Amino acid sequence: MLSRSAQGLYWMGRYLERAEHLCRMLRLQTEALVDRPVREIYLGWSRIYGAMNRQPPMGSIELDGDEYTLADSYTLADDLTFERSHPNSVWSCFALGRENARQMRHCISAGMWTRLNLAYLRIQKLEIQDIWRTSPESFYAETSVEIDTFAGVAESTMYRDEGWSFMQIGRLIERAQLSISLLLAQTSTEENTDSDWISLLRIRHALEAYNRRYSVEVKPSQVLNLLVTDPLLPGSLCRSFDVAAAELASIAPGPDSRSSGAAHRLAGRLCALVHYEWPDRQDREDLLWQMSRHCRDLHDLLTAAYFDYPIEDSPVL
Repeated sequence: MLSRSAQGLYWMGRYLERAEHLCRMLRLQTEALVDRPVREIYLGWSRIYGAMNRQPPMGSIELDGDEYTLADSYTLADDLTFERSHPNSVWSCFALGRENARQMRHCISAGMWTRLNLAYLRIQKLEIQDIWRTSPESFYAETSVEIDTFAGVAESTMYRDEGWSFMQIGRLIERAQLSISLLLAQTSTEENTDSDWISLLRIRHALEAYNRRYSVEVKPSQVLNLLVTDPLLPGSLCRSFDVAAAELASIAPGPDSRSSGAAHRLAGRLCALVHYEWPDRQDREDLLWQMSRHCRDLHDLLTAAYFDYPIEDSPVL
């Protein structure tokens, strides 16, 4: 596969995964504006910005009464959803994902392009006031469904060549990095309540799985164990790393063989950290930071091995 095609599919997967993750967080956050305590609304915005490693437009988020929180939520939602100049807003992620898909139309199915293009056309000209006056949570829910539908169409129609593997690896690395950032933002807050941990489970589509495995009683250690080590949970770190390593193993070595081999070894190391290090480690926050660094390193190695490798000079005859 051409490196340009592989890179386009990889980034398409990353951008759409990022947009869907942000939509899930914003849906829960806008739902909380209706009847939740001010403290919970404040911590929700802080967690979102912490998880996205992003600075709010006003510089910081301060807890200072009902009027400030409700008025400021409009500005924060606009920044995270429709800010065209920032690559991590929902609109920008969707636009960048769609642009990569447009350039790689020869590598994806017609159904994938149709679903993604229709979703993009729906949100292309929207602004925050268009969704805020009615039901902003409905906009985020609908956008999440459209991305999930695109993923379902890809699952059923896309040819299982290396392009599929690169798209999956992009999605899974992005999912793992976002999950780690969310867990770190959650554990860094000292005043987490049961509702905060329940909202974390809802963001990762894991509340029902937690109730079946443990019970309705919420314990932070059990929440972390589920989201990190459960091999059957689609959004767990364990499953993300395992499937990403399997997809990477199915791809032929890249032109830069050294980076390619290092990427395979690092993918295996990430799996080992979840399977073997996590159960015995006490400093789990430090381990999450280590996983986060490894994810960034894996991205750099993939880029060096398959997308941005040096071209050797031809010998002079």
